[in-house]
Amino acid sequence: MKQGIHPDYQIANVHCSCGNTFQTRSTVSEIRAEICSNCHPFYTGKQKLVDTGGRVERFQRRYAKTQAAQQEAQKS
Repeated sequence: MKQGIHPDYQIANVHCSCGNTFQTRSTVSEIRAEICSNCHPFYTGKQKLVDTGGRVERFQRRYAKTQAAQQEAQKS
């Protein structure tokens, strides 16, 4: 690696919108994040479905129909 052309790799403070703060390393000293592992639904187990115009319900109805058809086929 050439000397003097790379930015400094320093300790960075990460501030999440949920209030969680932690340190990591980056070339930037301050990082603002909307979601971190403390508040992300995948890590907390509190997943929510965001419904846009009834799309989730429509998908669930379609999926229920295909599951019912598959169960009928397995029974016979």
